[in-house]
Amino acid sequence: MARFARETSPRVCLGSSLSDSRAGGAGCQRWGAPRASEVGHRVSGELWLEPTPGHTPGHVSVRLSSGDGEAVITGDLMHHPVQVAEPGWGSHFDSDVEQARTTRRAFCERYADGPIAVLGTHFNHPTAGRIVRHGDAWRFVVPGQGDSPC
Repeated sequence: MARFARETSPRVCLGSSLSDSRAGGAGCQRWGAPRASEVGHRVSGELWLEPTPGHTPGHVSVRLSSGDGEAVITGDLMHHPVQVAEPGWGSHFDSDVEQARTTRRAFCERYADGPIAVLGTHFNHPTAGRIVRHGDAWRFVVPGQGDSPC
């Protein structure tokens, strides 16, 4: 069952900037951008938003599904593949450092060893790979490059 955002929870404004989201979504109205107030908001049957809080208020990753393939676009959740192996390593851009760490760990756990491709928005080429378990941690592995992590 979908949980709906309340005044105390982050709202997502598609196409807004951080300053707009901190201003309560003023940019949503100013620019006519849609506001997604439902956690797990579905744009269509093939495209939906997945909350990944911590980097900025209301941060989301984008899930895609088409035919027999699925992918998730990290957004600003991670800035380098090493954060898959070390999800506690943050960025000075994270607005809530502890929440960002918790979210990165949960993201790695959720997508580890699964069929969903992970597209690292800020990763250097190649940006598409999979998260695989490696002992008590994880690695980011690019298909076609053997077992070597990125």
